[in-house]
Amino acid sequence: MDHRDKPGDDGGYVETDWIASLSLAMANNNIGICWKQQNEENNAMAAIFRRAMDLLYLLCVIVGCIALVLISAVIPWAVFTRYVLNSAASWPEPLAVLLTIVLTFIGAAAAYRLNLHMNVGYFANKAPPPFPKLLDLLVQLLMALIALFMTIWGKSLVEVTWHNTIAEFPFLSVGVTYLPIPIGGVCLLLFIIERIWLGAPPDPLPAHGEAASHGQAASFE
Repeated sequence: MDHRDKPGDDGGYVETDWIASLSLAMANNNIGICWKQQNEENNAMAAIFRRAMDLLYLLCVIVGCIALVLISAVIPWAVFTRYVLNSAASWPEPLAVLLTIVLTFIGAAAAYRLNLHMNVGYFANKAPPPFPKLLDLLVQLLMALIALFMTIWGKSLVEVTWHNTIAEFPFLSVGVTYLPIPIGGVCLLLFIIERIWLGAPPDPLPAHGEAASHGQAASFE
């Protein structure tokens, strides 16, 4: 008796190849459905994470812009009180320093997300594949270490100085003024994870990317 057949009720043999084929097709269909569902879930998670990073980037930009505007308003007032009123105010200078900390660490994270920071990519771009991608991954990992350093040691700095106060602002804790360091580190780390997982985000202002590419090309000619 052939191994593909089995006895029937009437004593004959019934072909079973179609049964095995049907079972295999059903199994493959179930695997395909599961794979498709998993891909859809991954795509949904990626879209949610990208959207969250867009909102975080927007928040960083808003905070940085507010800090920059306040710095631009505080410094002229300090100059006015010193040279016009001949009675220099004591608070503008330390306030400008505190706002500069906010602008530096929060704004730098936003700038890094869109690759607007200063960088030299000439040699990496000239390297043959796959070295440019490997070098970019190495850069992201090194930046992740810096972000972790900012987060961990910045948090320690905040805790150590939390109960200290600033002479010009007795109501303000020194630890609060150092909060932008760990917060900026967390934002930077999230942007790095986004870049490694999903790739570089699209530039909301394409003119920035064109201007940056033209500037880099001109600098190397």
